[in-house]
Amino acid sequence: MGGWGARERAATVALLLRAISAAHQQRLVLKADEAGSALAVLREELGPPSLLDDPVDAALEDAGAKIAGWEAAGIAVLAFGDAQYPARLRGVHDMPGVLFARGTVLKDDVGIAVVGSRQASPAGRATAHDLAGELARRGVTVVSGLAAGIDTAAHRGALDAGGRTVGVIGTGIRHAYPPENRGLHREVADAGAVLSQFWPDTEPSRHTFPARNATMSGYAMATVIVEAGERSGARIQARQAVEHGRPVVLLRPVVEGSRWGRQIVERPDVHVARDKAEALRVLEEIISRPRRTQDLLGALAAAL
Repeated sequence: MGGWGARERAATVALLLRAISAAHQQRLVLKADEAGSALAVLREELGPPSLLDDPVDAALEDAGAKIAGWEAAGIAVLAFGDAQYPARLRGVHDMPGVLFARGTVLKDDVGIAVVGSRQASPAGRATAHDLAGELARRGVTVVSGLAAGIDTAAHRGALDAGGRTVGVIGTGIRHAYPPENRGLHREVADAGAVLSQFWPDTEPSRHTFPARNATMSGYAMATVIVEAGERSGARIQARQAVEHGRPVVLLRPVVEGSRWGRQIVERPDVHVARDKAEALRVLEEIISRPRRTQDLLGALAAAL
């Protein structure tokens, strides 16, 4: 899909504002994706113009005013049809129709998600910090959720290494959860980007974080789960990554400490790593896959 302009972006926002639930939003996004135009679907939803006015024009004007207000506050607005929308996320069935961002969004970011429990052990936090630092030093973007525990350690590890990191959050972009991570939000935006799929003033809820995990899985090339218990939200991301066809790397404590960890290791492209060093070896192989595929295709083309 080519890059959309301001009118299609406004139409996407207008469509999503009409949705009565997250599931309804997703249906509208899929419909617009199939049509190749949010504006066409908005017209279908609102009907033809009357002699006195056009409901589509009114909806676009309202959405355009909202976008202008967000952008004036330093919040970038990316519709799924925009050229700068993250390409890897664009390839999953449950992509958000709109992303709100602070910082620098890269269309072809090479990111690895490093996630885990909020109630992490000191050893787990140290592993997340060191693993993220090693990835950052290799030029890989460290993706995490800006939550307490493993997420905070992962972002901090990337920042301490002078690397790029992206936070995918479970609230509107005007909020920080937990509140004590507000300063970390600013640091992550300065060194990379903070992304949210929710309207900017959305408060945290039990529904927003699982949706965020799906988006993080779609954005990242692979997900590493450092430490997570039976009810950790990281298990949702592991399952979403498998559904997206993305590799998952589980550190040994995850498998030993949870039933879901032991179950998911039977799925394709799910790996268990004994320690940070083994996790890095697995990730290096995963990151090299696109290059090796290109080399293979080049060799096949040369042989023809």
